[in-house]
Amino acid sequence: MKLGFIGCGNMASAIIGGVEKSGLVKPEDLMGSAKTDATLARVRGEFGIGTTRNNRKVALFADVLILAVKPAVMADVIGGIRDAVDERTVIVSLAAGRTLSWFAEQFGRPLKIVRTMPNTPALVGEGMTTLCPNESVTEEDLAAVRKIFESCGKTEVLPEHLIDAATSLGGSSPAYVFMFMEALADAAVLQGMPRASAYRMAAQTVLGSAKLMLETGKHPGELKDMVCSPGGTTIEGVRVLEKRGMRSAVIEALAACGEKAKKL
Repeated sequence: MKLGFIGCGNMASAIIGGVEKSGLVKPEDLMGSAKTDATLARVRGEFGIGTTRNNRKVALFADVLILAVKPAVMADVIGGIRDAVDERTVIVSLAAGRTLSWFAEQFGRPLKIVRTMPNTPALVGEGMTTLCPNESVTEEDLAAVRKIFESCGKTEVLPEHLIDAATSLGGSSPAYVFMFMEALADAAVLQGMPRASAYRMAAQTVLGSAKLMLETGKHPGELKDMVCSPGGTTIEGVRVLEKRGMRSAVIEALAACGEKAKKL
């Protein structure tokens, strides 16, 4: 499988690193393009892949072509490669807000297209990527795309009407988790803890809590109850969070994010 990237930013780099580390794709079967020579030099030096400023060259090279550019420039990028894409090529988009029908219109002919929504934890091999294929994508095609993204995390296949919810939950929520961890650390600092220790403890606590939920399969409410002893310190903190509307604030934030994704 030859894998091409138009755009070589952080997310593309995470995927390139993942497929190389897993052995799924060899460096000689990878090619990337970018707007600046500095970006290409970084990617070439770090991963040893072929690089070019010519997007059409990448499109002609790839069996799976990943469009890792911003939504605002996606139409221009497609305009430059439209006639260079083979009908057997699987096109993968990382852009929010660009629908499968929009891609079909931009390319002007039936092609294999997979919308995805990855997130930044892919940079450390713990990403969560949602995939949404169109009707031209075969099971074999989808399995190949899943392997690419599973080299740097987990995947979930969802219908397109849920992609905006996936954007708010998987794509954007790391920012909210980081805000939560920062608030946890600030609270510890307020009580006298050194900031470096507070950040380490907050991060490990969130990491461990997530792992506990994934590995036990228990409902998060059940796990919360395991920590809340009758009349103890934890349930007192829960009382304050409920009083201040923590759950409602999170729900409203993700709902607003999903609405914004629909307008991109």
